[in-house]
Amino acid sequence: MATVGIEEQQLLIGGSWRGSSSGATYAKANPYTGLASGRAAAATREDAHAAVDAAAEAFPSWAATPVVERRALLDRAADLLMERQHEIASIVTEETGGTLGWGMFNVELAAGMLHSAGAVAAELHDEDIASVIPGKKARAARQPVGVVVGIAPWNAPVILGTRAIAAPLALGNTVVLKASEECPRTHATIVEALQEAGAPDGVVNLIVNDPTDAPEVVDELIAHPAVRRVNFTGSTRVGRIVAENAARHLKRVLLELGGKAPLVVLADADLERAIAAASFGSFFHQGQICMSTERVVVDRSVADEFASRLGERAAELKVGDPSDPSTQIGPLVNDAAMQRVSELVEDAVSKGAKVVFGGSAHGPCFEPTVLKDVTPEMRIYSEESFGPVVSIVPVDGVDDAVRVANDTEYGLSSAVFSSNVDAALEVARRLDTGMCHVNDTTVHDEPQMPFGGVKASGWGRFGGKAAVDEFTELRWITVQEEPREYPI
Repeated sequence: MATVGIEEQQLLIGGSWRGSSSGATYAKANPYTGLASGRAAAATREDAHAAVDAAAEAFPSWAATPVVERRALLDRAADLLMERQHEIASIVTEETGGTLGWGMFNVELAAGMLHSAGAVAAELHDEDIASVIPGKKARAARQPVGVVVGIAPWNAPVILGTRAIAAPLALGNTVVLKASEECPRTHATIVEALQEAGAPDGVVNLIVNDPTDAPEVVDELIAHPAVRRVNFTGSTRVGRIVAENAARHLKRVLLELGGKAPLVVLADADLERAIAAASFGSFFHQGQICMSTERVVVDRSVADEFASRLGERAAELKVGDPSDPSTQIGPLVNDAAMQRVSELVEDAVSKGAKVVFGGSAHGPCFEPTVLKDVTPEMRIYSEESFGPVVSIVPVDGVDDAVRVANDTEYGLSSAVFSSNVDAALEVARRLDTGMCHVNDTTVHDEPQMPFGGVKASGWGRFGGKAAVDEFTELRWITVQEEPREYPI
């Protein structure tokens, strides 16, 4: 692959790989070793504008391309990703510190997203609508919007980089992918797979930038008149900025932001299943997933047993080098993440929380940590940790569980455990989250599912048919087949 193992990751604009117009680059370090993992072009405002120009020029032809051809191209790109699965997974580990298994899973799900997006586009049909006017035929028609900007994060880099552009492309739009500064090479592998699969010049474009230049680059991408949609996955703090910026230009945005996912454990729950789900949901990928289980809201009658057994399970997890296939917990992505997680744990302990297991950093890694007796006075009760830390919050009965689970500005994912599925579904109905899983983990995604949150976790939905609403225009088209009588 031309983008793998090179000294400088370049931009892709109009089918041409190139450096920044300023000649500037920035360095990226391996989160585990601290050694350099490559350099990348530091795009300028002019580069961002040029990328949108290229996408706009390519749009009419791509929009007119039969959907069967667009779908075939996405299928070929998915196959190319899978052929390079191990290679791409190694880049994920090198750039972001994700374990090798996490990188492999990323590629597999991303390939599924490409296949699914093509299938959804192939099923689109105009809808006839009855008119009260004699001789008038009316229909609702979907058509591509134009240029779509996708702003993707580092934490699930192949999945979320692909999700940012797969449905827009399948539905006939052209795209500019703004890569995360933490994983420029990883995001480039997605774009290159599409290019090698036969995407015409300008249909897919890649912008990478120095972290300090991100505000200007994003501002330019949003402001460009040819951009009709923006999708962003990342923190709520940055999501607010993107939304406010887009609003000034009356641009529609799709936002998937932070989370503080509760896993509700009712008194009659199967504890073994709930503990397994909590361990996976809390510690998988070091808790650096928007759906990660941040809080276990557990009935007081079983809270101590739950905390003790979850701590025992956490103690068995292997922490260390993410390139070692046996490692289960790798490093946090950077020093800022380590400082945030450490401060949250220290604050909780200083205010009375008890450490069941963990609580300390080991080099660039933070131990999987179980805290019990967490209360609202503690920062970790309300702030997203985005680390391998889970809080046990005891509650008294179902109503109290619902109250505590909803006591957050976030509303992305959630889970409910009970031996009574009907009772669990009733709790699920009362939770203020975009997604809820009964007797399963909070961390779950499938390409065909409507993925997204409420409240400060964003708005809109990725995935399946829901993406059609986000990345097409719904138009009303009529044909008057008979002469009409007009009042004047």
